[in-house]
Amino acid sequence: MHARIHIRPILKVYSSYAFYLSTVEELAMEIRHLVGFIATAEELHFGRAAARLHMAQPALSQQIRQLEKELGVELFHRNTRSVALSEAGHALLGPARQVIVAVDMAKRAAVLGASEIVGRVVIGFAGASSRNVLPLLARAVRAEQPGIELVLQGQTYAGTALAEIVAGQVDIGFCRLPVMNPAIATRIFNYEKLVAALPSDHPLAAQETLNMSDLAAEPFVTFPGNRGSSVRDALVHEALNAGFTPRIMQEAPDSYTILSLVAAGVGVTITVSSVQHIDTPGLVYRQLSGNIPDLAAVLAWRRDNSSPAVQAVLDIAERVLPTPEKAARPNDS
Repeated sequence: MHARIHIRPILKVYSSYAFYLSTVEELAMEIRHLVGFIATAEELHFGRAAARLHMAQPALSQQIRQLEKELGVELFHRNTRSVALSEAGHALLGPARQVIVAVDMAKRAAVLGASEIVGRVVIGFAGASSRNVLPLLARAVRAEQPGIELVLQGQTYAGTALAEIVAGQVDIGFCRLPVMNPAIATRIFNYEKLVAALPSDHPLAAQETLNMSDLAAEPFVTFPGNRGSSVRDALVHEALNAGFTPRIMQEAPDSYTILSLVAAGVGVTITVSSVQHIDTPGLVYRQLSGNIPDLAAVLAWRRDNSSPAVQAVLDIAERVLPTPEKAARPNDS
């Protein structure tokens, strides 16, 4: 409660500049103080924070003291060995970051002019399957809409991405169907086949294609079960369809690590065809026979997101990542 009461002055500073500050110099000083606070909060070391900001440590310490005096709270607990955020410091960190983002957006708007779209778009993605498509989208956005800041948030698996989209933490997510939440719109940009990856000296590596049932006795390496990975879900689903429960021996956070573990002989895995560009020594890919459906890769976003910046990114994505001809669009908005 103490921190919430005393955090109001700093929010007032940035919600009503004209009333609270008398000069542009004062506004610039307040922003510098926030930048110094954020750097110190992230480093938890005045020397490293000062080096990061290319300033002298005494000057940074003075900035923090001035900010604390203005707010009437202690932002850091300091002793000779460590620096830690106080309760008030924790409360200030999130709003301070938002202020710096808002200031950056204002600068972009001023430089680019009123005709340009200015905004911040967070894109959530995970895995090697985004490797080819994400750079295409990012380059196109930078070229066509320089006023849009793209924030690329990795390790955002399909299940996690959907929850974060609904919560407003992610604007656009790389996901896979099915998406059951009616609040989320999707557009297909690719179809991926499930393939098996095995050590190159595995007895099954001699076969051109495999049945899922051929892998029933094998140990598996795959994504963590608590991350909402659609690839792991597909592995379990197809194994159960083949009459066995997969014996998952090890989990790893990304396709590169998983495939390295497979190459090392830890186990086998089921992955998607879009990661076959990963050419790891000691690893082979094999097609799966049978009636195994493709996975539809989609862009997902919240239907009621009215941000012009998000819409601009979606429009660019529709050109650079078009929907394949055979794809229907049942969930488009």
